[in-house]
Amino acid sequence: MYYQGLVIGLATFLIIGVFHPIVIKGEYHFGTKIWPLFFIFGILCCVLSLVISNIIASSILGVTGFSCFWSILELFHQKERVKKGWFPKKPK
Repeated sequence: MYYQGLVIGLATFLIIGVFHPIVIKGEYHFGTKIWPLFFIFGILCCVLSLVISNIIASSILGVTGFSCFWSILELFHQKERVKKGWFPKKPK
């Protein structure tokens, strides 16, 4: 029985689920100035996914890397959601 697809699918689901609150909390505490951290970590994960021969590990690193890239966009969207009052703004 081949289980790699299910493992990769579950890992993708969990990674996306973990990044959602990271973006919200990151924007709340640090604003959009943390986007370079997502970019650097995304590049690192993508490079590692290219050099690791294990299919599952490589796939999970690739998903994590591209989730980091997507989180950069979501940081700026989160900033707009805060402006609209959909999320709390950090008091000065």
